[in-house]
Amino acid sequence: MCGVFGAVLPGGEPTEAAALVTLGLFALQHRGQESAGVAVSDGEQLMLYKDLGLISTVLDERRLPSLRGNLAIAHCRYSTTGSTIWENAQPTYRQGPRRAIAIGHNGNLVNTRELLEQLRGGRSRLPASTDTELLTALLADEPAADTVAALLTVLPRVRGAFSLVILDQHRVIGVRDPHGFRPLVLGRLPRSSVSGALDDAGLWADDEDATSGWCLSSETASLDIVGAEFVRDVEPGEIVVLEPGRPPRSIRYAPATPSLCVFELIYFARPDSYMEGRNLYEARRRMGEQLAIEHPVDADIVIPVPDTGAPAAAGYSEASGLPYREGMYRNRYAGRTFIQPSQGMRHRGVTIKLNPLREVVSGKRLIVVDDSIVRGTTTKRIVELLRKAGAAAVHVRISAPPIYHPCFYGIDTSIETELIAATHTEAQIREFIGADSLGYLSIRGVLAALDLPYDRFCFACFDGNYPEPVPYDAASRKFILEEPVPARG
Repeated sequence: MCGVFGAVLPGGEPTEAAALVTLGLFALQHRGQESAGVAVSDGEQLMLYKDLGLISTVLDERRLPSLRGNLAIAHCRYSTTGSTIWENAQPTYRQGPRRAIAIGHNGNLVNTRELLEQLRGGRSRLPASTDTELLTALLADEPAADTVAALLTVLPRVRGAFSLVILDQHRVIGVRDPHGFRPLVLGRLPRSSVSGALDDAGLWADDEDATSGWCLSSETASLDIVGAEFVRDVEPGEIVVLEPGRPPRSIRYAPATPSLCVFELIYFARPDSYMEGRNLYEARRRMGEQLAIEHPVDADIVIPVPDTGAPAAAGYSEASGLPYREGMYRNRYAGRTFIQPSQGMRHRGVTIKLNPLREVVSGKRLIVVDDSIVRGTTTKRIVELLRKAGAAAVHVRISAPPIYHPCFYGIDTSIETELIAATHTEAQIREFIGADSLGYLSIRGVLAALDLPYDRFCFACFDGNYPEPVPYDAASRKFILEEPVPARG
């Protein structure tokens, strides 16, 4: 998960970039709720502020005026390597012999142990315990002439998922791993949002690419928030360099083998974002249609688990001919339970977040549509709440396949025992959650809804086919950089 945003402005007030990337980051809050931060450059030095908490509490009107510069990156964190502590908040920062850099990272590296062995001084030089901190140190230490040259030296040694926004004194750089596991998009800021003069026709008289502002984001929805125009995806295996007064520069550092995480389209990303040319609301609605075809059931109404189940529930309703109703109220000030860092927080979060509408569900046979079952405890609690509210039957329908395998590319599920589908049959899952029936969308159904080929995506959590080989040893553990250093001898 995690959300990253970066921007380069050609001029204007020196605090504009910090404010703009913060605004863009607000549209990515769903991707990470543990910490947030911004790094800026005024062309000479980097400044950074980060803290634990939501974006609104970390980056407020008291902080932004002190972050002065026309280049900036921002990050909100969902932890996959390292604990939820202040030191692990991002962006990371490192002053090296040749450069100062800050990095925001969405993804997870799979060869952390190998990279640690390459770091001069080893773990003792890392003030934090994230793979991002390790990558930042390697890049800062690299003796190459500039940041781009350092990337071209270091990136071939890095394996796993990484969509990066990188800031040095003079540029913002976007990087996407060769598989493109996590999204990253390029946008152009409109002339009205950056400095400069309009001609009589309201158009800029100078070269558009050279004077425009540019931004990078995890999702297209955040481009909409800042008023930027979507230009294109950053390609897998590509470096995009953004500098004031220049058009974007593209550098290919590795062949592309596209494997975008299909869970981004099913669940993670906002429904108003676009990926692979598909609007995600419409894609999820079509998944609901496919789900109704694959798993029909006699019932009275279709209700979503808000908010992520709503598009698929709408599609299920349309395909089945059953009425769609809002059967649960969602407290929109509560976070996403799936990405809470502990099971206890996830369990309490369900009750805080959702409350059944008794008048809607009482006495009704319900089809309850959600996007996934990961550990099963959230779904179990939802079924309990609906039965307590008087539901006559609860048929659970999931617009994704069962999650059998852990993800090592940016989701905090590192062992099979955390996944209910890996340890229970479908009948056992139905019994555990207390549903009258249970149906999952097939992989074939997902592809039919997307109308795209299998080989465009990573389905590893569903079928175990990992595009990037993963070592099943300590190198895959979340807290590898917090474990005691093994004794030599």
